[in-house]
This record gives sequence, structure tokens and C-alpha cells, in this order.
Amino acid sequence: MTPSVFPALEALLPRVAKPVQYVGGELNAQTKDWSAADVRWALLYPDAYEVGLPNQGVQILYELINERVDALAERCYAVWPDLEALMREHGVPAFTVDAHRPIVAFDLLGVSFSTELGYTNLLTTLDLAGVPLHADQRTTEHPIVVAGGHAAFNPEPIAAFVDVAAIGDGEEVVGEITDVVRDWKAEGRPGGRPELLLRLAGVEGCYVPSLYAVTYGDDGAIATVAPTDPRAAPRITKRTTVDLDAWPYPKAPLVPLAETVHERASVEIFRGCTRGCRFCQAGMITRPVRERSLAGIGAMVDSAVRASGFDEVGLLSLSSADHSEIAEITKGLADRYEGTNTSLSLPSTRVDAFNIDLANEISRNGRRSGLTFAPEGGSERIRRVINKMVSEDDLIRTVSEAFSQGWRQVKLYFMCGLPTEEDEDVVQIADMAHNVIRAGRAASGRNDVRCTISIGGFVPKPHTPFQWAAQCHPDVVDSRLRKLRAAVNADRKLGRNVGMRYHDGQPSLIEGLLARGDRRVGAVIERVWRDGGRFDGWSEHFSYERWTGAAAA
Repeated sequence: MTPSVFPALEALLPRVAKPVQYVGGELNAQTKDWSAADVRWALLYPDAYEVGLPNQGVQILYELINERVDALAERCYAVWPDLEALMREHGVPAFTVDAHRPIVAFDLLGVSFSTELGYTNLLTTLDLAGVPLHADQRTTEHPIVVAGGHAAFNPEPIAAFVDVAAIGDGEEVVGEITDVVRDWKAEGRPGGRPELLLRLAGVEGCYVPSLYAVTYGDDGAIATVAPTDPRAAPRITKRTTVDLDAWPYPKAPLVPLAETVHERASVEIFRGCTRGCRFCQAGMITRPVRERSLAGIGAMVDSAVRASGFDEVGLLSLSSADHSEIAEITKGLADRYEGTNTSLSLPSTRVDAFNIDLANEISRNGRRSGLTFAPEGGSERIRRVINKMVSEDDLIRTVSEAFSQGWRQVKLYFMCGLPTEEDEDVVQIADMAHNVIRAGRAASGRNDVRCTISIGGFVPKPHTPFQWAAQCHPDVVDSRLRKLRAAVNADRKLGRNVGMRYHDGQPSLIEGLLARGDRRVGAVIERVWRDGGRFDGWSEHFSYERWTGAAAA
């Protein structure tokens, strides 16, 4: 039995912020018998507990692995710098929150990357765990580090740090990886770690970076990427879970002990997207569209509500209103939970897929907190460039109907720095927001309607039509955002009802470097980490100078 580190950890918790995030024991958490499991996974979400606990991918894998009689899974999250410093001072290793076992004792460390800005947190976890940062320095005594998630679709920047990248959907491949490790251990670990990696390379969708040699041309561009062993596939095919109804997970969502970014049960109603927005990595890499059935969704919602007690259920996908049976889904669920405190919610919705009947069903058992749409571009010209074929007239017509039915708030998502973008394309966002307020006041007869515009910097992502597009300099992005704010406030009568939230351009530029980089970027990541880089997705921890300095070194 691997001992718990909790006795040593407990003494440190009164000295850190939000200590409850490290204690575990959430409703629906699992702690299985260590000695009864042949294969043991630690599942890391490389960000804070408040962001990582609601993550659907981790929760799905956590349940799937723990359903097996021959395996167990425990969760871990990135620790904040205050606890990291104390752990180093007192010799407490990186641990799981379920049984507080040291991560180094597990067979596999699965890492789910939602954003490239989480790469430095992986290095912190490895170092605290006593696992060598570089995969080629690990032995059979160290866990196999498996990266997955959308930000692992180009795993080259972290090729030095991970043993395997699992590309695509995880429901089936996680079981196949478990089988390979189980069989290798049962055979007496023949050939050591190199043989295990070769066996894992034989699993469809698994890329083992150490089995591929990269050469570069005189201009510095990649010339070849070739396998060094015949058992390694020359091309990796992403995994696709075809029948989502066969994988109704999570069945029992985790209920957090501390405040998290989402506190609701979430049911993925379909995966993939047919819209073809040219900037959208998720829409490209999750194709084809696979819908859950009406009955399957109903069963998952019922299971999640009963197991968790959550009073809100999010119907998730890249564009939930595009489900072919969305009207039947929402009406059926609204009927089922009418008179209860259970409400439904949708993520941001396409204007051309939205209708007021859908909105009324969603809000029937809950409060009308607001509607969210994503025009992405301020001008019709830039929306054509990105293939977001939504007109401002469509938006105004939709929000007018919503305001007339009692809604008071609309949130609009945009991007800044898109290919071919000019200042005027961004400034026109202010005109759209003002027109939304005018339409809302006219439709509702009230002056208290609000429109919030949220703007993020465009990041060219791999596997999208814009993967080779130039990225705007942060100074250009920030200048356009200042002009936008001035345009919003130019009409005070309208501008006072418009809220504006935006992200600075500097983190987006670094995200673009990490998203499209090759193996040479790994040295930059390591330099940043050694210089104190942590939680780069958080503005209070991100340092642009640290990244540019490391890149120049």
C-alpha cells in the first residue's frame, strides 16, 4: 500500500489560501483499493482546482477507469505558488486529492490540456512529484506521462516532457492504454520502459515523440518527421468515439467543495460541428458531428441530477442549438423538471439557430439571466473572412424578440486581430452594441437593458484553415481595443448600458507560439518555468517579458 502524504500536507494547509481545494472527499469522488488494481492512473488537470474540477474530459476518464475492476484513477490539480513553496520547503511531493498518494507511485500520469498556457504547470507537477522533466531520463520507476485534450493536438512543443500524446476522443483509447500497461506488467515488464512505449505506439491515436526523428532545412523549417522504429506508425490517426450513447459519462458528476468556475451538471448533447468557422480549432478537430439521442440525453440528465443535487444542467456542445432535436430535448426536459428548482442552460448560441421558443423552454424553470451569442467579428466583411455567416440584421431581430419577451441582458463574443482585420472592423463592434441597446429599449419599453461585449485576441491554431495566418502584434490588438472602448463611450446615453471585457494581446501571442511551435519551443517552455513561470493563463501570474526573454535566449 502506498502511504498517503496527507499527514505532512495537513500541517501546511492552514498557511495557504483556499486549503479546502486540496483535501478531496467531494460527493461522487472515489478512492479504490490500491493493492487490488493492476493499473493506476493519476489524472492531472494542469490548472487550479476551481477550473479543473468541472472539466468534463477528466470526469469522464475518472469514471471510466474506476469502473474497471483492474484499474483505479485519482485526480490531481496544479497547486498554487503558496503551497508549492511550502511543499518544496517541507519535502511534500505532488499528490492526488482523492487518497493523497504521491503521483510518482502511479503507473500513468494522464494530463488533459485545454489550453497551451497550462504547459508550465505540467513541469511544476512533474518536478514536485520527483519525475524527471525530460521523458528520456525516466525509468520504469516513473509513471508514463500521457497528454490529451485539444491543446495536445500539436504535441511537439511538449515532446520532450511527455511520453505519449493521445490524439482525439479519449473514451476508448484510455481503456486500450490501460490494457497495454496491464499486460506488460503481468508479463514481468519485458524490455523495460522502451518496450512499453513501443507497445503504446501500436495503439491507434497514440503518438510517442521519442520514436520520431525530426530534421530541419537550411531555412530552419521542418524538413522531415520520420519514425525511428518500424512499429511506430508514419502517420497518427485521431480517435473518434462514434456512438456517444454508448458512453453516457459522467454519470455521477463531482460536486466541488470549493467555489468553481461552473457549478452545474453538464451533459454533452453532441460532439463536432459542421459550421466551418475558419478560426475554430475545436470545430475542426472534433468532426464529424455525432449526436446523442433524445432518450440518451434524458437518461444522462436524470442520472446527473439524482447523483449530484445540482439545480442547473448545462446542455453542452460547440453549438447546442444545432442539435437536430433541440426543440424536443428542451421541451421534454422543461416538462420533466417543471415545478422543481432544476433549470437548463445553453452555452453561447448561434444567432441563426436561436428562436424564442427555445429560449422560453430553457428558462421555464429558472431565471432569465441573459442570452449569449458569438458574432466573432464586428463587421460583415470580417465575418465573411472567418466564415461566420451571421448578419447584424439577424442579430438585431433576434435580440429584439428576446427583449420583448422579458430578457434584459445580452452578451456578445468577438475576436480582435483576425486575418485581414483593420481598425474599422473592430470599431464597428461599438455600433453593433449600440444598436442592440436601441433595439432592446424599443422592444421592451425599458431603459435598463444591457449588452456586454467580450473580446479575446485571435490565436491561429493548428489544424484550422488559419493555422498559417500571421498573428497581430499585441500593440496593434491593444490599440484597436482602446479605439473600441472610445467608440463605445462616444455616445454616453447608449454606452452606459454597454459593458466591455477584453483580454490583453500579449498572452494571445504566446499562446500562438505554443499552439503552432515545434520541438524547439520546448526549450523556451522550460526556461520560462525555471524562471518562475506558473499559471500563465492567469493575468496576475503571466509575464510577457519572461516569455520573450526566454525565446530570445
